[in-house]
Amino acid sequence: MKLVPAILAATLLAAPAAAQVAAPRELSLEHRMLLRCSAAFALVANRQATGDVDAARSPPLKQRGSEYFVRASARVMDEAGLDRNAVGAALRTEAQALLQDGTLAAIMPACLSALDAARR
Repeated sequence: MKLVPAILAATLLAAPAAAQVAAPRELSLEHRMLLRCSAAFALVANRQATGDVDAARSPPLKQRGSEYFVRASARVMDEAGLDRNAVGAALRTEAQALLQDGTLAAIMPACLSALDAARR
């Protein structure tokens, strides 16, 4: 489970173009937010592992972010009836949007609140 952020980050950056273009099945807003925060945590945890100064401003996400990632992915698979490939495609889509739009830092406060709420 410790490798989830690094694996996701590598997958997101190295995914074949065809996989990046394939649109996942329509997800609810809640499911998209779960996946968006999962992708954000994986990206930030990966940056924290490389010593990124901006990422260090967030709390450590290696363990808690990985746990959130796994639980959120499983929930989306169960509730939306998606397989791992479809969830992976949705995660890549969300991560790419965060990176392309430059919204990773902007979404972190909401995602950190969701992470804290998930603990309860």
